[in-house]
Amino acid sequence: MDLDVAQVRAFVCTAEELHFGRAAGTLAISQQALSKRIARLESLLGAELFQRGGNGVRLTEAGQRFLPPARQTVAAADAAVAAVSGKEHPLRVDVWGHLYAPMRMLAQVAGRAGELALGHGRDLPSVATALLHGDIDAALGRVHPPLPAGLAHRLVRLEPVDAVLSEDHPLAAEPALQPNQLRDSTLWAPGALDRLDFLHRFADRFGIQNTATSVNLGLAHFLAEVAGEPRSFSLVPADVPLPEIPGLRSVPLFDPTPLYAWSLVWCPGNEHPRLNGLAAACAEEAGRSRWLEYDPTRDWLPEPPTSDAGFGHD
Repeated sequence: MDLDVAQVRAFVCTAEELHFGRAAGTLAISQQALSKRIARLESLLGAELFQRGGNGVRLTEAGQRFLPPARQTVAAADAAVAAVSGKEHPLRVDVWGHLYAPMRMLAQVAGRAGELALGHGRDLPSVATALLHGDIDAALGRVHPPLPAGLAHRLVRLEPVDAVLSEDHPLAAEPALQPNQLRDSTLWAPGALDRLDFLHRFADRFGIQNTATSVNLGLAHFLAEVAGEPRSFSLVPADVPLPEIPGLRSVPLFDPTPLYAWSLVWCPGNEHPRLNGLAAACAEEAGRSRWLEYDPTRDWLPEPPTSDAGFGHD
C-alpha cells in the first residue's frame, strides 16, 4: 500500500485542528479538496478516521492509532525535501491549552525567533509524544507531573487567572473574589476534570465540590454556557481577550491569586539552530513584561517553581 503524502498531511492537519475549515485554511486548499483527500485516504486504509457530527469533528480509534505514524510520515517527507534542497526547515512549535489562548504569547515573540511552523496538540501527552518522535522541535503549554523522560522545560510565564461567571451569579457584583468564596458554586469545565489538571487542582485546593463538564467547542461557545448558568463559574487567564458574550462577567481573584504556568518544552538533544532563539526571545519578553513574578504569600500555583524550572534553554 503506497500512501499519498498530501492525503496524510491533510489528515494530520485536520486531526490537529479538529476543524475542516481551519485545516483547509492552514493548507491553503479548499475545504472540498481537503475532504476529498481524507475520503481517499480512508478508502485506501479501509477505516474511518474521523467522526463528523453535531458536536464537531473527533478522531475515531483508528484515527488515534494512525496519527503518530502519520506525523512521522509527514516529517520524514519534509526532511527528505529539505535534504535535497539544502534548506533548513522552520522551527516546528506546537501549542496546547487552546481555551487559554497560548498563541497570543507566541505572537509576542515570534518575530524575534525566526521562522516558525505552528501546530496544535490536543494535550501534554500528545505533544510530548510528538517531541520524543522528532515530529516537532518545541512546544508551549502548561506542564504538570509526570513529564516524560527525555524532555526538558522552562517557565515562560506565570499568568494571573480570573473567574468568569454569569451576571446572575450571587457573587457577580463583587469587584474581586477570594477563591474559597466560590466553594458553593459549580466549576464549569471544558472536558473531563481528571484531564484538566489546573482546574482539578484548583477545585481540590479551594473546596469546590460541584463540577460540570462541557464539550470544548471553542472559547466563545464555552463562555456562553457559563453565562447561561447562574450558579456556575470557570477560570480564564486575565489577559485572554474575551469574546462579547451577553450576561458574562469577569472578576479578578486574590488572596491568593491563582497563576497559570506556561512553559516551553523541548528535547535536550534537539539541535535546531532556532531553538535557542525562541528561548531567548521568550526570556527577553518575560523580563520586559514581568511574566515570572511570583510571591508565595500572595499567589497560588499547583506546583511552585523549583530551581530547575526557571527559564532558559541550555
